[in-house]
Amino acid sequence: MGSAIANDRVISLPPRSWPSSHRHAPSKIRTITGVPTSLADPVPFNDLRALHTPLIPSFLASFGDHLQRSDFILGEAVQVFEDVFASYLGVSGVVGVSSGLDALRLVLQAEGIGPGDEVIVPAHTFIATALGVSAVGATPVLVDCDPSTYTIDVAQIEHAVTARTRAILPVHLYGQSADMAPITEVATRLGLAVFEDAAQSHGVLYRGAQTGTLGTAGCFSFYPGKNLGALGDGGAISSDDPVRLAHYRRLRDYGQAAKYDHVELGLNARLDTVQASFLAIKLPHLDRWNACRAAVATQYDEGLAGIGDIVVPARQVGSTHVFHLYVVQTAHRDALQAFLAARQIATGIHYPKAIHQHPAYGHLGYTQGTFPVAERLVSRCLTLPVFPDMSEMQVTAVIEGVRAFFDGRHDH
Repeated sequence: MGSAIANDRVISLPPRSWPSSHRHAPSKIRTITGVPTSLADPVPFNDLRALHTPLIPSFLASFGDHLQRSDFILGEAVQVFEDVFASYLGVSGVVGVSSGLDALRLVLQAEGIGPGDEVIVPAHTFIATALGVSAVGATPVLVDCDPSTYTIDVAQIEHAVTARTRAILPVHLYGQSADMAPITEVATRLGLAVFEDAAQSHGVLYRGAQTGTLGTAGCFSFYPGKNLGALGDGGAISSDDPVRLAHYRRLRDYGQAAKYDHVELGLNARLDTVQASFLAIKLPHLDRWNACRAAVATQYDEGLAGIGDIVVPARQVGSTHVFHLYVVQTAHRDALQAFLAARQIATGIHYPKAIHQHPAYGHLGYTQGTFPVAERLVSRCLTLPVFPDMSEMQVTAVIEGVRAFFDGRHDH
């Protein structure tokens, strides 16, 4: 999805030990013009090892507790994490599930959405957003993205609504919120549910409220690379509706109202107890990690200004940005990615295809040119490294690498 964001196209680098001097929050950047620091010191796309190393004693102690308890399925840690994450979001309840995709699937199934129904989905997102709709037998109806923020173009949503539309599924893409006020206005007026794909927006505020609390229900992914990531797969559903929360709990556990009392067709979609405990350990650090990501983004904004045809990320009015991803645009995307890789700077592409360009969704019948903004974006977007422990030297290496690429070109 904007959701369970995995399997992205990333040019990675061999693992290595990072100097301890690189494990601090970035300070104000001092550009070192002409010094190819990246050649001496590779820049990874993400550095989970640096993020997790200080937490290893807590992880090990927690795992030891689980071995003693042997409560591996829906154990106490699941409820503990659900409670603390609900408190963090400011919502009445959270249901831990096995992935972001299963979160989407469960909220749609609980709503009774299925064959013959339609759900509005952005054309530019990770494929899991659409897969959640397909998983319940409904049809994803695509809407182009906003040319500035890349989230769903709210002006086009109502035009996509038909008599079969049941819900709108906006994605809080790359670390900022979709423009939820007009989305919820349209949904309320037309009697539609709004399910937030919040897989990339842990800790984002829209008009002062957390994403995941702005619609009928919020769907989170805890894939390891997320701003709040497990050490494996995981997800969650947030809601203020106690009836829906109870329904989600039944559906994730074989449709059970009580043990061996299966009142509906459910799934095995439970959040693993061990992963829940790891998430509870990491949650208190989330706001600080997000602040570090935002600091790196500010340095990129300043350092990349005026370089070639680079377009830096715009900010959605009313939303904070936690920079799950820092995505720039350039007509020279592939050449720039190769150039940075040669300087040992890892980058990614999120995403190389819009939803309708995947063979899996060829049956929807959309043709090239139907969603021009998304189609242009996927040919030009490049994701630069951003992670909480990114050092000043690493940020400088990326900026200087981009500058060196454009300094060597004569057509920009």
